[in-house]
Amino acid sequence: MALKDIKNAIGAKLRTNKVTRAMEAVSAVKMRKTQQSALAGRAYARAALQILSRLSGTSDLKRHALSTTRPVKNTALVVITSDKGLAGALNSGVLKAAAAAIEGRPKESIRVYAYGRKADEFFSRRGYNVVKAIENKRDDVPPAVMQELSNELSAGFVSGEYDEVIAAYSNFKSTFEQIPTARRLLPLSVEGIKGLVGDIIPVRGKWSDVEDAKAPAAYNVEPSAETVLGVLIPRLVAVSLYHMLLESKASEHSARMVAMKNASDKSKEVAHELTRKFNKTRQAAITREVSEIVSGREALAS
Repeated sequence: MALKDIKNAIGAKLRTNKVTRAMEAVSAVKMRKTQQSALAGRAYARAALQILSRLSGTSDLKRHALSTTRPVKNTALVVITSDKGLAGALNSGVLKAAAAAIEGRPKESIRVYAYGRKADEFFSRRGYNVVKAIENKRDDVPPAVMQELSNELSAGFVSGEYDEVIAAYSNFKSTFEQIPTARRLLPLSVEGIKGLVGDIIPVRGKWSDVEDAKAPAAYNVEPSAETVLGVLIPRLVAVSLYHMLLESKASEHSARMVAMKNASDKSKEVAHELTRKFNKTRQAAITREVSEIVSGREALAS
């Protein structure tokens, strides 16, 4: 490789390093904000889900339309990914978890709700019916968006359009650990509720020793169990979806920050190796020229 080509390659790697470092800094700022939102919302999500866990012992909840278990013929699949790439294996992990959750089922029985461009492209290319595709560009998504999606899914389940609702997202554990997760939202079950609450509880810290909510023998619900549960359960489904979105946002920016840091380190390393190669090649060229000059002088002298 000529000296000019090596020099151009070094310049390209240094420019790449500047871009990735800038993206790393931006992702770090967004990561802190989204992590704060996700962690701050965990207490509310945990309390809301534990309300439903306490109600799980009542016969009214078991008879509710959103808790009815029936043979699964049609499935609604909610997949939460990002609109952008450069986040390592984050999106591919979520898409693999979603694909594994519906493995072996006919495509015509699956209705996909894609929250994020990556999910929309993935399932559209494979011939699935994408009922709704929602952009996932904003970090400050209002809860009303998930409430609307929850109402649509709940109405579809009650009407028999769907027999099951599954959600796939990235569960945020730490800056360096995001776990692709697929969970069943509907029909509601005690096991599913405990799984969601278990994901919310951190491994360490003051909330790590939270006890499981125990269902009492009975509840007296006013004005009526049908009225209260009709409002409460769709609301709790919306809380679950919104919490999954917050976890996915925190995971996205954390994964992108780590990916950009790795890219910055790698580009710097490659630039260093190319600089060494440039110096060696230049030194060899100088040595060769000096050798030619000395040989020519000796030839003239002789």
